Amino acid sequence: MDEEGSLEALIVAIKAALLDYNFNYEILLVDDGSRDRGPEIAKRLAVEEAQVRLIRFTRNFGKAAALMAGFKEASGEYIVTMDADLQDDPKEIPRLLDKLDEGYDIVSGWKKDRQDPIGKRLPSKVFNFVVARAFGLELHDMNCGLKIYRRDAAAHLRIYGELHRFTPAMLYALGFRVAELPVTHHPRLQGKSKYGTARLAKGLLDLVTVILLTRYRARPLHLFGLIGLPLGFVGFLILFYLTVLWFAGLGPIGDRPLLFFGILLILTGTQLLGTGLIAELVLASENNASERYLVADRVGFSSPDSSTPTKKAKGK
Repeated sequence: MDEEGSLEALIVAIKAALLDYNFNYEILLVDDGSRDRGPEIAKRLAVEEAQVRLIRFTRNFGKAAALMAGFKEASGEYIVTMDADLQDDPKEIPRLLDKLDEGYDIVSGWKKDRQDPIGKRLPSKVFNFVVARAFGLELHDMNCGLKIYRRDAAAHLRIYGELHRFTPAMLYALGFRVAELPVTHHPRLQGKSKYGTARLAKGLLDLVTVILLTRYRARPLHLFGLIGLPLGFVGFLILFYLTVLWFAGLGPIGDRPLLFFGILLILTGTQLLGTGLIAELVLASENNASERYLVADRVGFSSPDSSTPTKKAKGK
């Protein structure tokens, strides 16, 4: 958290934003190892305010863990996530609710007029462009902290490490409907940003993880083969060319760097294919342990089987 200067103002702003709604709501604060007075203030708020709940970690486990704890403890039908630094405006929550009611499962905020330094905006633009193209998902701001989820959509998220930045893409890959809404963004007044250019490389590596967990989870050999087969084929062509030279008396070929390069390509391609095959075998052994699909609806069943998933996953 480390947002001791904005916690009380955050609670006041959220309550004001929801003043005209007649449904019950709760405000979950997750302390992921704050080193300021944030935990003390949050604990007092949880005691004094009927809607406020506090979840405290033993240490900092990261934002993904904080989100998963919030998803697990939340009891409402709709779940709004936002940072505690007040850069995202709680006044946008009603607009997010209205957009969700248009039939979407997750609505992600878009900091269209982002009030951050260029060193933070530029890497974010690169990251969002690459992720959007990789998943065919036209979002401008994948990592905006202000989002709203339907409960049944959030229940299918399993995030860790830095994967919280990919929640719209992960749900989109599962068939949930994703939308984006421009939201107001304020300059940071309290605390210090923990994000910057150095996280771009980590984000791109995490992108590979998400692609493996979504697009290629049921067919890992396709991904490894997509890389391994071309490498192995190029290596074979190189060795075939050198073999022809040797038979034609244009050798020797044993001291040519091209020979070692061809061997390296074949070995690398073979290892990638082997990795893909092993992943396929592991996947096959788990086929009976977990289902590889989501059920959108069940009609005409007199007594639904409790062991069969009935989560609603709308089409893209």
